Amino acid sequence: MFSASGTHGPVVEPALALLIDASLIGAATVLLMRSSSKSGMGLLALLVLTVSSLRVAMADLPNIQPVTVSCLLVGAVMGARRGIAFAILVTLLSNAVIAAGWWSIFQAIGWSLVAIAGSRINLIEKQEVRMPRLIVASVLAAFMFGIITSFSIIESSTTMSGFGIYLLNGLIFDSMHALGNVVIALWFAPWFTRFLHSEEFMFGDSIQTITTVEG
Repeated sequence: MFSASGTHGPVVEPALALLIDASLIGAATVLLMRSSSKSGMGLLALLVLTVSSLRVAMADLPNIQPVTVSCLLVGAVMGARRGIAFAILVTLLSNAVIAAGWWSIFQAIGWSLVAIAGSRINLIEKQEVRMPRLIVASVLAAFMFGIITSFSIIESSTTMSGFGIYLLNGLIFDSMHALGNVVIALWFAPWFTRFLHSEEFMFGDSIQTITTVEG
């Protein structure tokens, strides 16, 4: 079921690739089944399309990932369940253009955990985004995501020392991911809040309105 090595691990054969995609889509569907708000679903769909397009457009930049900061913010605003669904759908949609493979599972897991973290670390307090906290979270999330996605390279011939060397070699790319996240956080969070302020969106069980502050 596996063939030659790909971007971040073995490339899977079409049958297994289809099974992986179907499983991830099924997981996202289950997570969204309880969503009762059409406006909230519409917002999520628009965000998935926008962020996926940004990732594809930035694909030539070395490990610059606009998805990471987006997952933090979506998790903070929409909650963990919708944040995970967002992470899965962005992974699938953008990888359909960039490159899909075994690593898609690990990217979806990594960004899902980022979205969960965004929902738990009080990025929003009193309807305000705490920019310093978002920046710190963005940096830490880059390295967490890098470690999780690195597990996609493990196969029967992988040794502990070999995996450790792979992680060390990846630190420069994780650092570029972290630096990119800081820039994206400073650029994306204000746009994100303006977008949310342009309409009143109900997310089934909650409505959140947020404002970016410098502190």
